[in-house]
Amino acid sequence: MVKYSLAHIGINAANKEEAQKAAEMFQTLFGFAVKEGNSSFFAGDIELMKEPYMGKNGHIAIGTPDVAAAKAELETRGFSFNDATAKYKTDGTLNAIYLSDEICGFAIHLVGKQ
Repeated sequence: MVKYSLAHIGINAANKEEAQKAAEMFQTLFGFAVKEGNSSFFAGDIELMKEPYMGKNGHIAIGTPDVAAAKAELETRGFSFNDATAKYKTDGTLNAIYLSDEICGFAIHLVGKQ
């Protein structure tokens, strides 16, 4: 049986300044460490996108040890994926992919996580 866990929540900000301000607010409120990346800031397990990305409101990342197995299992249950969003490790292993549908304005993606 495939295992799933919450990996992180991504929130779409309008721009870099708004994303940074939001990340700093999470740091002030809860002490979450802020880390800047190319397309986002992380405050703990909350990702603040520097510009809107997938999902009307953002995305929810669901961790699983084997993304390909999780994808296959969900497909047998009738769910579909946006194959254009697939990301692979250097060894060719599927490491992330978005589902085709949103839930309450959030895109959902699987991501490799032990």
